[in-house]
Amino acid sequence: MTANSPFPRRSAKQWALAALAALALVAAPASAATAASLSPSDGAGVLATAHKSPFSCGKTFYANNWSGGHSPNGSIDWQTYGSDAINGETVRATAGGTATFDDEGGTSYGKWVQIVHGDGTRTRYAHLATMVRNPGQTMSVSQGTVIGTVGSTGGSSAPHLHYEQRNSSGVVDTSPTVDGVTVSVGQKKAVTSTNGCGSSNPYTPVEVCGSGFAVIDQAALGSVGRTYLLYNSGTGSNCVVTLKSTNLGTPSAVSAFLEPQGASRTTDSGNFAYYAGPVKRSAPGTCVKWGGSVGSTSYTSPFEHCG
Repeated sequence: MTANSPFPRRSAKQWALAALAALALVAAPASAATAASLSPSDGAGVLATAHKSPFSCGKTFYANNWSGGHSPNGSIDWQTYGSDAINGETVRATAGGTATFDDEGGTSYGKWVQIVHGDGTRTRYAHLATMVRNPGQTMSVSQGTVIGTVGSTGGSSAPHLHYEQRNSSGVVDTSPTVDGVTVSVGQKKAVTSTNGCGSSNPYTPVEVCGSGFAVIDQAALGSVGRTYLLYNSGTGSNCVVTLKSTNLGTPSAVSAFLEPQGASRTTDSGNFAYYAGPVKRSAPGTCVKWGGSVGSTSYTSPFEHCG
């Protein structure tokens, strides 16, 4: 899978825009055959999305942009650096957009994710051990949202994260920039992630509960989190999720529960890194009691939202 950036004729203004766009480029997952079909005639496009490292805050890994034989040319292999072993490491979106999940089995990318960003550019994350959605599913993600873990699925001989930045036409950027570090072909650089540093929980209630749900109520759990009640008007289903605000990325006690009036309570509780839930129950026209906890701080609603 090889694609080279073309140099079409442009006006002075277009060249200026292209120069600014070269600060950041993105990628989109596809099969080996799809990537191989790209050619210079596909155009370079304008790329402006700023990308963080695909790992948690403070994690340092090598970004290796191989000088020859890497497919496609310009893609990065993220590899172990020092004491931070790459295998099983959490993988995060380098920028926000719409993620699509796929699995090519024992060939090519194996388990992989493509994120299409707001400007039409794309990123690819391949050879994953696990993904947060099943193949064929999509979800909206923010910068820092967890999408899977590092593995060695597909055409991989050792655990690493294969990463690409592509423009809106699918052409691979051969000098991608992450966390302000540009890694050109032939270079290997250690990059320390600032993805999620000092930020809020990378998940949203709608991301956790899924398409069709909307937040209808919420309650703060002091400064340590918030619990949410969502409803899908199309199916009559309720959903409760509790998001942490502290100890993000570190498993700690968190819970979420949902109880339709006249029925038993369903609870999800344990030591989780970001949230508890989703707890879903179908209860059209029925009052529900809901709530959750983070650590010792909890909330329990009365029976309400009976419509």
